[in-house]
Amino acid sequence: MDDTATLIPLEAVQPELIEALLDRAFGPDRHARTAYRVRLGTDWLPALSFAVVDSEQLLVGTIQTWPVALTDPAGRAHPMLMVGPVAVVPERQGEGFGHALMAAMTAALDPQTALPQLLVGDPEYYERFGFFAAPTQGWLLPGPYEKHRLLVRCANPAVLPHEGMLGPWIG
Repeated sequence: MDDTATLIPLEAVQPELIEALLDRAFGPDRHARTAYRVRLGTDWLPALSFAVVDSEQLLVGTIQTWPVALTDPAGRAHPMLMVGPVAVVPERQGEGFGHALMAAMTAALDPQTALPQLLVGDPEYYERFGFFAAPTQGWLLPGPYEKHRLLVRCANPAVLPHEGMLGPWIG
């Protein structure tokens, strides 16, 4: 990301601009994706959601983080954070905006109380941020997904349930 771009809180951006950027990055049919079902009925968390604007104050990228939970077979809900969408307008991809957004979200986490973070995405990209698929192989989502793309980052993956269903955290 060049020095003329600026990270700002996502809540400072007009909602219609966010929606337009997400449509450009993922297509207007993005609401049918399984990730949207996981966070259904929740709002993104302002303290962990950011935008990047370029030198002309044009919105070029966003990251949202959502409260979700993994409900284990015993019915216990384990709170987590769902990262995404991480979106950059197509013509500006590859310029480091996605990396800057991930870094901003990570820096905003309280290391003393950080919940596990998960996302559905390309392992080749997100492994550099500490996200891996191995701990999630027994987890289910409310819709179709590719198991190798369900990634989690956690200080101690051994504490994560081996099985469960992901869904919104309404608590």
